[in-house]
Amino acid sequence: MNDDVQRFLDRLTERNATRGPEPTWIAARRQAGAARFEALGFPHRRIENWKYTDVRDIARHDFALAGDADFSPAAAAALTLPLDGHRLTFVDGVFAPALSDLGDLPDGVQLMPLSQALEDNHEAVGGPLGRLTGVEFSPFAALNTAFMEEGAVVRLAPRTVVEKPIVLQFLSRAGEQAVMSHPRILIEAGGRSQATVVEHHVGEEGAANFTNLVEEIILERGAILTHYKLQEAPIQDRHVASIQVEQARDSRYTSFNLNLGGGLVRNDLVSDLNGQGAETTFQGLFYGQGRQHVDNHTLVNHNAPHTTSRENYKGILDDRAHGVFNGKVIVKRDSQKIEAEQSNANLLLSDRAEIDTKPELEIYADDVKCAHGATTGQLDEEAIYALRTRGIDAQTARGLLTLAFAGEVMERVDLDAVAERVELTVAGKLPERFNLAGLVETATALNEE
Repeated sequence: MNDDVQRFLDRLTERNATRGPEPTWIAARRQAGAARFEALGFPHRRIENWKYTDVRDIARHDFALAGDADFSPAAAAALTLPLDGHRLTFVDGVFAPALSDLGDLPDGVQLMPLSQALEDNHEAVGGPLGRLTGVEFSPFAALNTAFMEEGAVVRLAPRTVVEKPIVLQFLSRAGEQAVMSHPRILIEAGGRSQATVVEHHVGEEGAANFTNLVEEIILERGAILTHYKLQEAPIQDRHVASIQVEQARDSRYTSFNLNLGGGLVRNDLVSDLNGQGAETTFQGLFYGQGRQHVDNHTLVNHNAPHTTSRENYKGILDDRAHGVFNGKVIVKRDSQKIEAEQSNANLLLSDRAEIDTKPELEIYADDVKCAHGATTGQLDEEAIYALRTRGIDAQTARGLLTLAFAGEVMERVDLDAVAERVELTVAGKLPERFNLAGLVETATALNEE
């Protein structure tokens, strides 16, 4: 065992020493996660799925364990999305009831921190928790399982429709020592239920923490879930996330994976289409500047016939930022009559920015409609000139064209608070005198030309 792995296991021993009595199955899963993490160690770049992402900055850092959820209400309010919804807030992975607002939850909805769910009815949580995300091949999932104690549980009873968004807010503090957290999210949507979940990762300037997230989403027959993951953590934060989705017949899952912050970011998103009529849509936008590194790996498994997947990821990279996109679609044997579309387009705003993109298809059936592709380019100087002839300065013209490039993803975002956060980061603060909607439409037309 190397020193990096031992350092994290020592922190686990430290945490276990402070735990009270817990059900046997939880302790057994922790032990299994720790043993698997010890066997695997941290991934290295000789592993194909980690070829372009170096995690030594995480492995070699001595992260402390978060102790409390103390966070200034005023500071939290400044970071919080202005959404009228049901909110759970966590500070460095610790539940913060004073910053949460459940409101009047409709009948058929359970929304609670994982710690409460384990205390109130651990048998109900024990079945689905860990069923989708195993620890066999993922060292970060194994590490999360070893530390698993807090996060969010969302349960929707059959035919329940939640009008307001469910917001899961994760705040990162700037402290004397960087801390790590391993939140676990479990979402179970009963048959023909419908909801929108907004997962928001944000923090104080100067925070340099490590978040290792594992999320399991189970959609029963006919369930509809729209899932926003807005990641705008401080520039020195490290963020690793594994999201696994299981879809039954006629279910619909829509993911908006919006990455704006973090110094080192890795997202793994997997959807298993297990029933006929199931549909999954992945909309992604990643924006990097400075020396940010953003790695998105997606996988869609068409395990049943008559299933549909659509994927559109856009990357915008400036300065010396590095982006990675690896999207794979697998059509299993006998999964006939499926449709799968995958696209990755990238915009490089600097000669030193870098993108590695690899869209993949594996097809083992013969009656399918599949397409995939990737493009990389820079801003069109003629389009910039055309906007400048309309009285727009060069910086604003570049911002408008950049925002227009992101428009294909952003026009599908239904929450104004989320869209405004993304637009402000991507385009910068634009002069108020401009008719933004009209100019973006013009810029989009120029981009297409």
